[in-house]
Amino acid sequence: MAQNHSHGPSEITLTIVCAVSLSLGAISDYTQLLPDSFSIYFYIISYISGGYYGTKDTLKQLARFKIDIHFLMISAAIGAAVLGQWIEGAILLFLFSLSGALEHYALDKSRTAIHSLLQLRPSQALRINPDESEETVPIEELKIGDKVIVKPGEHIPIDGKIIKGETTVDQSAITGESVPVSKSANDTVFAATLNENGVIELKVTKRPEDTTVSKIIELVEKAQKNRAKTQRFLDSFEPRYAVSIVLFVIGLIFIPWLIFGHEFDPTFYRAMTVLVVASPCALIISTPASIISAIANGAKKGVLFKGGAYVEQTVEIDTIAFDKTGTLTEGKPAVTDLWAWNDIDSNLSNRPSDTQTMLAIAAGCEIHSEHHLASAIVDKAAEMEIVPQKTEQMQAVPGKGVTAQLEGSFVSVGNLKMYEDVIPKWDSQFRSKAETLRNEGKTVVFVVRDDSPIGLIALADQLRPAAAQTIKELRELGIKKMVMLTGDNRGVAESIGAQLGLDEIHADLLPEQKVDVIEKLKAVGTVAMIGDGVNDAPALAISHLGIAMGAAGTDVALETADIVLMGDDLTKLPYLISLSRKSKKVVWQNILFSMAIILMLLLGVFLIDLPLTLGVIGHEGSTLLVVLNGLRLLWN
Repeated sequence: MAQNHSHGPSEITLTIVCAVSLSLGAISDYTQLLPDSFSIYFYIISYISGGYYGTKDTLKQLARFKIDIHFLMISAAIGAAVLGQWIEGAILLFLFSLSGALEHYALDKSRTAIHSLLQLRPSQALRINPDESEETVPIEELKIGDKVIVKPGEHIPIDGKIIKGETTVDQSAITGESVPVSKSANDTVFAATLNENGVIELKVTKRPEDTTVSKIIELVEKAQKNRAKTQRFLDSFEPRYAVSIVLFVIGLIFIPWLIFGHEFDPTFYRAMTVLVVASPCALIISTPASIISAIANGAKKGVLFKGGAYVEQTVEIDTIAFDKTGTLTEGKPAVTDLWAWNDIDSNLSNRPSDTQTMLAIAAGCEIHSEHHLASAIVDKAAEMEIVPQKTEQMQAVPGKGVTAQLEGSFVSVGNLKMYEDVIPKWDSQFRSKAETLRNEGKTVVFVVRDDSPIGLIALADQLRPAAAQTIKELRELGIKKMVMLTGDNRGVAESIGAQLGLDEIHADLLPEQKVDVIEKLKAVGTVAMIGDGVNDAPALAISHLGIAMGAAGTDVALETADIVLMGDDLTKLPYLISLSRKSKKVVWQNILFSMAIILMLLLGVFLIDLPLTLGVIGHEGSTLLVVLNGLRLLWN
């Protein structure tokens, strides 16, 4: 019902003027404190102030040959004045203006939850100049590649990568994570997040207008304009309904007066009351008040809806397709098994008999390797407080592994390809153990000294800690089918799927094959696809609802998905579904309540001659209650 008034006096100011002049008019009318003749002037002021924006909006609509709720309200107020009921018309315009002001306040409160991010972002940054001098500059002057210093307790001014220093950062404003995150060299940080306890130096990686916080604000603003299906229906319903009410009111005036000979004044008064109580203000505001509040609530917790339509679409989801790597799993390997080769053949020497020594040799070989498996092995040694053996002449063998010298021996760590040609005969027990680990979906690394195997290290991508609990909560929420789509091998996929109890596993998929699976799922259900927003982009786009996981700072995810989970937090998924369902429940509460009030007031007009004043209070009061009910979603 309310309009966006960016120019002219504020609605609240005009509402106050309307209230004061209405009060003075009543004092003139009903007391001896002011001359009775003054009342008409106070009422005129009340009409002008209370009907200012309603009249502007009505004239705009009439210029387009349209009528809406504002036309109904202004017409009713003019009708009351024609009957000499100035005070009732003034009360109507005051409550109408107050209702509009409160709607603006309520909806602006939703938007403020997002724009508060802008207030967190500093307007200035401490830049390091090429001559190493420090200078405070507006963030608009920062360029990609600039170096910036951020001190403890300051909000980070720009997206960048840490090049010096360590700290913890409160990223809740961006990702919704409740726990501060440790950051050190090469880690990414985001504008508007809080540097808690360390001095850091960072290199700017994005222009101020391209930062994640800027994209979030832009995305949410677009979402608030992208209306829900229910809201679009009500928007198209409003003008048709308004025309019907005008025609009905005209009939109420002229048929009893001209055909049945009823007196004009009471007939006209009743018609004006109908005009007020039949106006669907509460009905029209019922959906946006709720949907915008839900969008704001989600954004505060790191869940970004790209439009009100997706709040409603989430309610219908009964099938969820998960990408595996980076969604259900951490997306990086970790050591799962250490198996040292005990002395069985006395002819083979220089073979350690414990896992600690085997891991120390492997970590010594891998400590300077850039391979993603190498860091997992080195991390495991650190976790077990094992000091890596000091090796020399380390060399990487592309596609196979690494080799090095250790105390006069030749040591190597790598995959099966590295040894199939070098070691002529493998012990059957050793080969069987490696095969068993591979069948479990694990990557097997062989550790060898002087062409003799000394142990195996198995690695696998690890389930996210919250994955199993999230799947359980989704089932409790009534999600009927949950499936996994992955390009990984079937052994790995089935291992993960079995741990989570998923309904279907689809492995060894190319991106276009994921699309084929989604199409088949869509034939029997309403499907949400959850992925990382990059290699899953086609599947995200083709599903009924695309949800990008862990997308802070990922442009592709922000552009492809319908909903973005800014942090790597799967627990946001049940929250997302619950929020959308609460939103739908509140929307229908508002719609049914609004329609019931309109029906009740109309019956009151025809059965008990409901006065215009009570009709006004009932109409505007219901609008206010609907707005307040929608605002509950801000805090749920």
